[in-house]
Formats: sequence, structure tokens, C-alpha cells
Amino acid sequence: MDVFSQTLPPTAVVAGVSATRAGRHLANLRRCMESGDDAVLVTRCTRVDRPAQGDYLLLLTHRRLVVMRRTRLLRRLRLHLNAELRHLTNVTWNSDPNLSAVELAATAIDGVRERFLIQVGDPKRVWQLDAVLNHRFRPGGASRVAPALAT
Repeated sequence: MDVFSQTLPPTAVVAGVSATRAGRHLANLRRCMESGDDAVLVTRCTRVDRPAQGDYLLLLTHRRLVVMRRTRLLRRLRLHLNAELRHLTNVTWNSDPNLSAVELAATAIDGVRERFLIQVGDPKRVWQLDAVLNHRFRPGGASRVAPALAT
């Protein structure tokens, strides 16, 4: 078993994503990964600008951000975003413990601004997610990060 296969299921369970759902995405996600890359965060999310468009699964590794979309009508899996972290610019996130949510935004290499809303369900998990994002994006010189905490 490779590193990615070993880290995806436990990371998904911690985020509240079922093993069945993570397994459904495993083959598609594996195609986007490099050898030795491990999952840091796996979570469900929606698009801020199009909440009714479909259900999304966000995967953050040490090197990549991958977002898969499952269409509502036919339930087909589609790759929405596959980018190396160093190719993302203007990465920001807003943590709101009152709503138990984090809004993550980044500009992809093609210039498209992507915005995702991650509902975590527990205010403590908001701060855990904030810490993960802070750790992944703040040290990188390729991304300018300005997290704003909602009060």
C-alpha cells in the first residue's frame, strides 16, 4: 500500500467523511497524486457562488489541492480542481465558529477564483481546520495568505 492509500481513510474519518464515500473517490483522487504524497485534509464542501450545483469533496495534501464534484442528477464524479499548492495564489480563508464553517478561496493557475464553504459542525473543529490551513499555506512563499477570523 502506498502512502496516499494509508493516509486517506483515517483523514476522511476524522473529517466526518464516510469510508464508503472516500473509497468511491479513491481511484479518481489517486490519479491526481504523486508517489509519496499523503492526505492532510479530506472534507465535504460546497461552492459559495453555486451551492446547488453539486456535492464536492476537497482533498489537501502536502503538495496538491484536489476537488472532486459529484453531480446531483446522475451522481457522476468529475474533477473540478487539481492544482499544486505552489500554483495557487491569493489563498485566503475565513473561519467562523458561530456558523461552524470555514470559507476557503484560492486563485488557480488559469486565473479562476475558486471559493468553497466547508461546514464542520463543531466550533472546535473550525479551529482545527484553521490550524491545518495555516500550516499548509502560511509558510509557502508561493501563496500570499491573509486569514481573517470572523467574530
